[in-house]
Amino acid sequence: MTTIPASTVLNAYARAAGMGTGSQGPQAGASREAGGGFSDMLKQAIDESVGTSKAGEQKVAAVASGASTNIVDVVTAVAEAETTLQTVVSVRDRVITAYQEIMRMPI
Repeated sequence: MTTIPASTVLNAYARAAGMGTGSQGPQAGASREAGGGFSDMLKQAIDESVGTSKAGEQKVAAVASGASTNIVDVVTAVAEAETTLQTVVSVRDRVITAYQEIMRMPI
């Protein structure tokens, strides 16, 4: 079993979130301008997740290169990135479950 870095996973989620922002009709654009929507909120949350992961990686790299010696910051940043990733996975699982429930509904 191979381990995939958190940043790779979060970047994949960010790219997937950006796939749905192609050409849209005038109604979708109007609602987006009016107050944002679920997709905007989701994109913002994914961007924050990616930022948290990158910050943790930068702190690990700083300690590994000898530029910093504060291990507490590294452990805190890695724990934040791990918690963020777990949250993203949990939300994804709930979205999939909701989709499956909707698909089982009779028409």
